[in-house]
Amino acid sequence: MWIEKLFAGVLRVLTPLGARYIKPSLAQRIYLLWVFRHFKVLPLQVLTSRQRRVIDAMCVEPHFVPLTEENGWESPILGTLERRPPIAPRPVGSNACIPDAVSPFANDLSNAGRRS
Repeated sequence: MWIEKLFAGVLRVLTPLGARYIKPSLAQRIYLLWVFRHFKVLPLQVLTSRQRRVIDAMCVEPHFVPLTEENGWESPILGTLERRPPIAPRPVGSNACIPDAVSPFANDLSNAGRRS
């Protein structure tokens, strides 16, 4: 399996528009095998700045390919990168929903501690 990934592997990038597949060069495939050695899926936020630069450079180049090859076989996937849009933070003053999230029993215990 490692040999197949080394010579024919693709990088899957999950975007808001769907999955995109990139055909990296041999040196890039070796590097990606190292990056994804412990995990099959990684979010963009956990990569180092160097890893992000390498992957961003691959995404800029027009090397997008279909997952299936001409002969009908699927290309082995080196790893999956999640490029999801950032989640908007909640406003600081929106703590009104916190008591609703706490179970009534836990809420009674916290109130009992204040009364004692």
